[in-house]
Amino acid sequence: MSLSPDDLDAIWLTLRLATTVTLLLLILATPIAWWLAKTDSWLKVPIGALVALPLVLPPTVLGFYLLVLMGPNGSIGEFTKALGLGTLPFTFSGLVIASMIYSLPFVVQPIQNAIQSIGDRPIEVAATLGAGPVDRFFSVVLPLAKPGFVTATILGFAHTVGEFGIVLMIGGSIPKETRVVSIQIYDHVEALQYGNAHFLAAIMLGFSFIVLLGLYGFQRKRSGEGLHYGR
Repeated sequence: MSLSPDDLDAIWLTLRLATTVTLLLLILATPIAWWLAKTDSWLKVPIGALVALPLVLPPTVLGFYLLVLMGPNGSIGEFTKALGLGTLPFTFSGLVIASMIYSLPFVVQPIQNAIQSIGDRPIEVAATLGAGPVDRFFSVVLPLAKPGFVTATILGFAHTVGEFGIVLMIGGSIPKETRVVSIQIYDHVEALQYGNAHFLAAIMLGFSFIVLLGLYGFQRKRSGEGLHYGR
């Protein structure tokens, strides 16, 4: 059994999607996580719940509402059409936006927890030494919150790779445009090509195991370092 050209296209598209979504989410999620970690506003609870909503909402429900919003009669669809961009459903760009929303809590929450664990003291000390906000973030917050950012990157990437429901709703199955690995496996099963489906599924299984092994190994290493420094 070997990978067909369509399988290879699906793998490449999946990696491209996961990389794009992860990079964009790190940029978007960091200020959200910072605000959630530091604010005392009453909006923290509803906004935190909104960010975490994809954790409990069925992906087909989220995908349906995004499909309506980004469609030709939706508010986002009308806006993108006014900009001359057309509509986003069944495009790679639409897939990126939907995947970012679906994977948002997997990136925000590890960063938020890491920032909260730092506390205010190191940042206040840096401020008294004359460090500006940007300098404090890159010289103090980022190094101390590195484990959270690493975890967020791994989880965001892996979760995007494993998406199915929302990808099917927003992207469909367009070769080299929206047909990612999970959709390719589904298409193989529909065509009764169980051997091809099994081969791709085994690759996904192996990838998922390696990701989790790396994540748990990283967390165990950090935990061990913490115990060592605490002695």
